[in-house]
Amino acid sequence: MMNCKYFSLCGSCTLYGLSYEEQFKRKIDFMENEFKEFDIKDFELFRSKESRFRDRAEFRIFHKDNKISYAMNRIDKKAPLEIDSCEIVNNSIYSLMPSLKREIEKNLILKEKLFAIEFLSSSTRDILITLIYHKKIDEMWQKEANILSKKLNTALIGRSRKIKTVINRDFIEEKLKTGEKEYLYRYFENSFTQPNSSVNSQMISWTKNKSISFSGDLLELYCGHGNFTIPLSENFNRVLATEISKTSIKSALFNAKLNGVKNITFVRLSSEELTSALKKERVFRRLEGVRLDDYDFKTVFVDPPRAGLDEKTREFVKNFDNIIYISCNPVTLKRDLKDLTKVFDIKSFALFDQFPYTNHLESGVILQK
Repeated sequence: MMNCKYFSLCGSCTLYGLSYEEQFKRKIDFMENEFKEFDIKDFELFRSKESRFRDRAEFRIFHKDNKISYAMNRIDKKAPLEIDSCEIVNNSIYSLMPSLKREIEKNLILKEKLFAIEFLSSSTRDILITLIYHKKIDEMWQKEANILSKKLNTALIGRSRKIKTVINRDFIEEKLKTGEKEYLYRYFENSFTQPNSSVNSQMISWTKNKSISFSGDLLELYCGHGNFTIPLSENFNRVLATEISKTSIKSALFNAKLNGVKNITFVRLSSEELTSALKKERVFRRLEGVRLDDYDFKTVFVDPPRAGLDEKTREFVKNFDNIIYISCNPVTLKRDLKDLTKVFDIKSFALFDQFPYTNHLESGVILQK
């Protein structure tokens, strides 16, 4: 069992009472049973660290008698659970939590109506703190926040209704190593990032190794900040990557430049919009200068939200020779595979323990016609 005195109370870790290997085996058993109709010979298994693995976290702030404490939802959904530490956050966040609390607690301007604190960090120990308030933050707050930022040597952001105040920067830097290669990323506040950097590196390595023999060009849907896009670009002639979030596209463009990658084109389109564009059903100004007919797409990479692939996108991806599918929801993955395996074979199936001590599990599937 993880050494945490809140383990059976806190709602963050729902598989309490189990050792790391026991909770992981429980998820493997579930997946083997859930996907037995597909006759998977072997799941490739990728474990997490047993503690100090999570690179982002959000805590409610509980106020009592001029003191504050971090708080999480209880597993029994009663009153918030006050905590003084958290074993699942990485070492950078774990070390910073008590000193941050002490500094805020003795500063009325920073403490007043503080509702929540978010941490975003990386394997390089770079860290960004976001303080969220139920009050308007002003110049007095900014002055005190500047002092706090310098004292703790960390980036800091303040948020209240319709206000975002950046003290020094609103991003962190990350370095992910896959094999002998190191990739550089910039993560912006309030955008999606993988929460477990060690497992994320394993996911990137797996997808890169499994696609090394693929040819032609790659189409990626839901590309985010380029987490998979940049390493995978080495296996393909050209890459067209789409994402609907403006912040993620901004980050992806910067990350490609940061890594010296020149064979990727990023466009801000949803998967449905791109499908329509490729079928020549609609013309999008955001595709101006992109000659879709010049691409030789043979592989499509999808990493959809929990809802999985919509029906139109499922039909669309059947036009490719290879599908790389990363899933965060076994239920919608199973639904999609029932349809896709009518024309594709499953060549590889991996399980990534991105969220230890919860029922959540990431999967990776390689399909070929």
